[in-house]
Amino acid sequence: MVNSTQFSYFILSAYFDSGRLKYLYFMLVLSLYIMIVFANSFLIGVICMKRSLHEPMYIFLCSLFVNELYGSAGLFPFLLIQIVSDTQTVSAPLCFLQIFCLYTYAHIEFCNLALMSYDRYLAICCPLQYNTRMTSNKVALFIAVIWLYCFIKFLITLFLNIRLQLCGNMINSVYCSNYLIVKLACSDTRVNNIYGIFGTFLSIFVPLIPILFSYIKILKICLVGSKETRQKAVSTCTPHLASLLNFCFGCCFEVFQSRFDVTSVPRVLRIILSLYFLICQALFNPIMYGLRMSKIRQICKGQIFSQINCR
Repeated sequence: MVNSTQFSYFILSAYFDSGRLKYLYFMLVLSLYIMIVFANSFLIGVICMKRSLHEPMYIFLCSLFVNELYGSAGLFPFLLIQIVSDTQTVSAPLCFLQIFCLYTYAHIEFCNLALMSYDRYLAICCPLQYNTRMTSNKVALFIAVIWLYCFIKFLITLFLNIRLQLCGNMINSVYCSNYLIVKLACSDTRVNNIYGIFGTFLSIFVPLIPILFSYIKILKICLVGSKETRQKAVSTCTPHLASLLNFCFGCCFEVFQSRFDVTSVPRVLRIILSLYFLICQALFNPIMYGLRMSKIRQICKGQIFSQINCR
């Protein structure tokens, strides 16, 4: 019979002894976190304060930036503590809390990008009906539904994991991972596996269907539409597509790394790539949308120059 227990803490074995370099890593990660908080908070403030940006596209962007802050808060404080700690352990409740934050962040991100693709479809393919089909009430409802849906869906996953009897407490990662904890279980995981497959299907295909539908329709319009229509599609869809591809790349590598043997990949590279979808996405989105969206770019320039002139 296999010995099983409920561990009060987990050991994160992906960390390695970096000596005094850990203080350099700490400063680098802290600098990244400060940049992420500043960039996303700044754009949230700009969108909230400027009435000219109170349009569906920018409200969806605001939801996206809030999610970047939410996901970063679930990773960076934890990561900073672990970097300077002598022993990389984390209490079980804190570990499950981090899993909840990071996984809901990823699901909300994908759903938010799906909403934004549908918004672009309406704006480009149905411009005359846009204001009636994408009202402020519908925007608020869409955002509330995706956040609530993602929270409830993953709460079920979390509940199923907490009840598992574990045969070990060592996680080969720099942060807590849902799949790696299930792998430690020596009790029956059939319910977890069935719900996991069902949840994965929902997480991928529920957002993917509106994304594919929207971009197929946009592509058809671009092929037969005017030059102005194509320019509008390119200017508004490029940041969204770049963000979507960047996020999918990071998620695919994290899924691949957690399920297959990647010990041949250098440890530092594995750590960087496992953090890619959590760090780069949160920094990439405000920079991409801040630079590419002309309306936001002009308002940001005005804000910066007005501050300089005041001084």
